[in-house]
Amino acid sequence: MTAMKQEVIDDFKSKLRGRVFQPDDAGYEEARQIWNAMIERRPAMIARCAGSADVMACVAFARDHEVSLAVRGGGHNIAGNALCDGGLVIDLSGMRSVRIDPDRRRAYVAGGATLADFDHEAQAFGLATPLGINSTTGVAGLTLGGGFGWLSRAHGLSVDNLMAADIVIADGRQIHINASEQPDLFWAIRGGGGNFGVVTTFEFQLHPVGPQVTAGLIVFPFAQARQVLTRYRDFVGGIGDDLSVWGVLRKAPPLPFLPVDVHGKEVVVLALFSPLPQERVMPAIDALRGFGQACGEHIGPMPYAAWQQAFDPLLAPGARNYWKSHNFTALSDEAIDTTIGYVAKLPTPQCEIFLGLLGGRVNRVAPDAMAYPHRNVLYAMNVHTRWDDPSEDDLCVAWARDFFAAVAPYAAGSVYINFLTEDEGARIPEAYGQNYERLARTKAKFDPRNLFRQNQNIRPVA
Repeated sequence: MTAMKQEVIDDFKSKLRGRVFQPDDAGYEEARQIWNAMIERRPAMIARCAGSADVMACVAFARDHEVSLAVRGGGHNIAGNALCDGGLVIDLSGMRSVRIDPDRRRAYVAGGATLADFDHEAQAFGLATPLGINSTTGVAGLTLGGGFGWLSRAHGLSVDNLMAADIVIADGRQIHINASEQPDLFWAIRGGGGNFGVVTTFEFQLHPVGPQVTAGLIVFPFAQARQVLTRYRDFVGGIGDDLSVWGVLRKAPPLPFLPVDVHGKEVVVLALFSPLPQERVMPAIDALRGFGQACGEHIGPMPYAAWQQAFDPLLAPGARNYWKSHNFTALSDEAIDTTIGYVAKLPTPQCEIFLGLLGGRVNRVAPDAMAYPHRNVLYAMNVHTRWDDPSEDDLCVAWARDFFAAVAPYAAGSVYINFLTEDEGARIPEAYGQNYERLARTKAKFDPRNLFRQNQNIRPVA
């Protein structure tokens, strides 16, 4: 775009209601900041869209002038796909409306909304849908990759609850899609990432949840890690859909319910969530307490929206992040031992390994029902490496890669697309399995020139 005539740029800007940032403009540096500080890219223009008309104009401009194009929803993606060098960013952060229809139990969510935006509106009516675990995450990116969180065992993935969408496709049109209107495209966006266009509105099914739920943490000493994880593995095989328990291994943050001498020490954390009242969850809580001699716990009734924000301080923007991930259909003794061995040598206090528990309703959907295929997976393991000092890049990345390789023999051989970093393009077929070929054909139908390629890219094939 450096060779583009100024009058062409001025004409483009005149067609937008939202603001356009260029490198010399005030606000540009702030506009190009995203969650992962490892990503350093300088777009030629960032168009903060005010509505669908702006998005359509941006897509048409990028197509007609063969400009690199990126799409920013929440800017939370680990791979940094919200930015591109020297091209145009469609920034949806100005489009954050969430409208709730409590009678039909539907939510209509704009492409730039975050989980916090969604929960604020939906919880006013005691409603929710399965989304993630960090309130600053964008609804769009999370959903397009599949989307799972605390409600997934009870109500499925985010894409299982997506009823319709408005999407701007590569020819510049916005179209409405659902199971009967453009069903191939609707199938593809439910897990296919940002490969097929820019979703300006999502329509979700809602479920009665909250405002009070039962949630909290039980923290065990690291010396008991093998015992706790083994009992955890055996326990989750028999629990109901209304209970979710994630395992987290990390150094203990300075939580007020933990003794001071535990702060900064390696621990095993069981994070429990249930939409049920506490009295109905007590047998499960008591069972979890029996896994070992806990350092401390904090479990009880709390607002659902507060639990959705509980981990925000550990995931604040501005740090350097590098992830590696595996799916598991079972947790073997070897996988547990390997994990414990690497937690014993965490490179920084912010690093962690978590086991996101799936199962329940997630696994009662056919693997070819939509693009997201992993319906036999019980755990999504994320190796979350996080630090602040760029001088520690090599140390932290090497630790994550070494652990990833060591535990690979015990994993399922598949991966959740939203957990892939920018250097893992070769793993994209693992993320889609048997659905990859259909996705590539659908890509060829709706984006044959691969305009939407700043993503975990599915290349179009005839």
